[in-house]
Amino acid sequence: MSDHHHDHGHGAHGHDHGHHDVYVTHYSAKDYAIGFVLSLILTAIPFWLVMGNVLPPDTTKYVILGFAAVQLVVQMIYFLHMNAKSEGGWNLMALILTVVLLVIVLAGSIWVMHHMNANMMPAMGGASDTLHGTHDMP
Repeated sequence: MSDHHHDHGHGAHGHDHGHHDVYVTHYSAKDYAIGFVLSLILTAIPFWLVMGNVLPPDTTKYVILGFAAVQLVVQMIYFLHMNAKSEGGWNLMALILTVVLLVIVLAGSIWVMHHMNANMMPAMGGASDTLHGTHDMP
């Protein structure tokens, strides 16, 4: 019984450094500060582009989407600690899946917004009234 008690006490004091320490990465306040500063920069630049009308609107929306993608990757690396070594590579697979989904969502959003603009805005002059049957209303 004393052996069992001794083993329990030994493991409870943190002397069991088995295979779990291989994938543990320690992040410092410096890493978090770098991630925070990068996030601020990646937010401030698109804000400046929009508020200052620096680029044409079509170019601005694509630049903002690019900054959003970079912002996502920065936050995943610095705040979620995703890299090729953590969790035996499964975090890298999650990162790849996230990038694929991000490309699908961003491309789909641009496609939908473009077609909504092209198909809805010209009809605002009165053609939409005949389409919806409101031309008979006083």
